Amino acid sequence: MNSKIVSSIFVKTIIHYHEFDDINHIFENPYNPKTIDYILSRKCWIDSVQWHFEDLIRDPQINKADALNLKRRIDNSNQDRTDTVETIDEYFLNYFKNVNIKKSAKINTESPAWAIDRLSILELKIYHMKEETLRENSSYVLKNQCETKLAILLEQKKDLCLAIDQLLEDISNGDKYMKVYKQMKMYNDEELNPILYKAKKK
Repeated sequence: MNSKIVSSIFVKTIIHYHEFDDINHIFENPYNPKTIDYILSRKCWIDSVQWHFEDLIRDPQINKADALNLKRRIDNSNQDRTDTVETIDEYFLNYFKNVNIKKSAKINTESPAWAIDRLSILELKIYHMKEETLRENSSYVLKNQCETKLAILLEQKKDLCLAIDQLLEDISNGDKYMKVYKQMKMYNDEELNPILYKAKKK
């Protein structure tokens, strides 16, 4: 596993989403369910749908009922995204379980899966920024600004991919070690969110 493979899965998934461009489309994952590729593709599909959730929720003409429904879907999507990232980290924990960790090994500021999560979002930014550079009804000035931003995003992707590969190599060599903390989000938990557990008592 390396950043090139991950990036390729993300790009294919983003293109696949935009073949339908529908937040309600049922995703048919093309990968074997028992593989990490399947989980990565699912992760990027979640991000692709949520990208468009975030566009829709900002519609100044949206009615309150639709906005509330969309907010609920965004909340559920965020939880799904977090759970999927943690599944990816479980894969890496298992993958590296037999590595002989050196005494000098250091911990990284983020786990491999959360770095990969950033790559998924970055691929979406690149896809949509490229779309803006090709939009026919936009001004020359706006297109030029978008082209500049696209170049920065591509440079960012290059750096992030390098960082991911270096992190995986360091873990593989025992120079760094993984220590994963669950996100433990409280606002979706009926036992920990005071609004939810008070409502339950009633």
